[in-house]
Amino acid sequence: MILGMTTSTFTFIHVLLSVAAIGTGFVVMFGLLAGKRLDGWTAIFIVTSMATSVTGFLFPFDKLLPSHVLGLLLLLVMVIAIWARYWFCLEGAWRWIYVVGAAGALYLDVFVAIVQAFRKIPALKAMAPTMTEPPFVIAQLLNLGMFVVLAILGGKRFRVGQRRTA
Repeated sequence: MILGMTTSTFTFIHVLLSVAAIGTGFVVMFGLLAGKRLDGWTAIFIVTSMATSVTGFLFPFDKLLPSHVLGLLLLLVMVIAIWARYWFCLEGAWRWIYVVGAAGALYLDVFVAIVQAFRKIPALKAMAPTMTEPPFVIAQLLNLGMFVVLAILGGKRFRVGQRRTA
């Protein structure tokens, strides 16, 4: 039992949060590419992405795992992106910091989704049973490349800010 739910129910909710974070994250990224703030989508992305990381720590574990390190990294990236967007109001370098933070957080969410796909989908698991084989490495490199391009383009195209008020 986790938070009064069976492990399978809790896992289902965790996966739903992950899917929501990835889906809304892509909407936010395409908004950045179009120079739009998309405030509502951004709020949902932030909440679901952070909730995915937090719920990941509630699964039983005996030692610190790579998934925990990624979860902590994602939370740190999200906190910096939140500061850039809501505290520093996207002024100056904070606009770039926000774009890179949003892209980085989404990259980490997708990174974990790829790991889970290679663990859970039999055809993918057969191609990369230890996740060191070329299909897994290529998938992760393509993921990284895609988000580097999205971050660069988003940083160039997202120019919408708001003035800070006292």
